[in-house]
Amino acid sequence: MSTTTDSALQGDLSNVPLAEIGEEINTVFRAFADSTRLRILHLLAVDEICVGDLVKILQLPQPTVSRHLAYLRKASLVDVRKVGLWSHYSLAPAHSCFQQKLYECLNSCFSDVPELKEDASRAKQLKESGGCCD
Repeated sequence: MSTTTDSALQGDLSNVPLAEIGEEINTVFRAFADSTRLRILHLLAVDEICVGDLVKILQLPQPTVSRHLAYLRKASLVDVRKVGLWSHYSLAPAHSCFQQKLYECLNSCFSDVPELKEDASRAKQLKESGGCCD
């Protein structure tokens, strides 16, 4: 990420071109606009999860999950931690008030979405059984 983008994420917009700010916001909103990415973000708001466990929870093919995770990394919404063969993903720390408000929405605005409740239930069951990456 460029230094001007870093300034935008920190909230100092005085030296950031308007087009660059708009591009960052568009990328984040596109990340939130996709139902699969929203499901991933909702899960990561609770806990770090490895790719193998995300595949089981989301009931999607591994390449699909990995493609969405790559987009979320590009949008600076998730972090990855490698342990051996496994990649563990977590929600990236909020770098701006804008990003913090979106994270708050993840925790409160989507609590009644049935698909997200089902994902959370599968995640809980998988965690209790140990998952595939531990």
